Amino acid sequence: MVRNSGADHFEARLSKAEGNILSAFARGLRKDQAAVSAALSEPWSNGQTEGQINRLKMLKRQMHGRAGIAILKARIIAPA
Repeated sequence: MVRNSGADHFEARLSKAEGNILSAFARGLRKDQAAVSAALSEPWSNGQTEGQINRLKMLKRQMHGRAGIAILKARIIAPA
């Protein structure tokens, strides 16, 4: 459904999921149904942004308490 932009089948699959072990997950999706439908139908993604944020958070955790701001800046800027 995600790979083939199946926003049109989302409602049917969500209703089917509410009747089995995935009911809690389906209720969560139902609460934010507009955002999920938009994510399935839009051609763009924020995956690149999320990847950069994840990398920065990892560097921050690794460097916590070990070095000054100069070394942290060098590690953030170097791979870019």
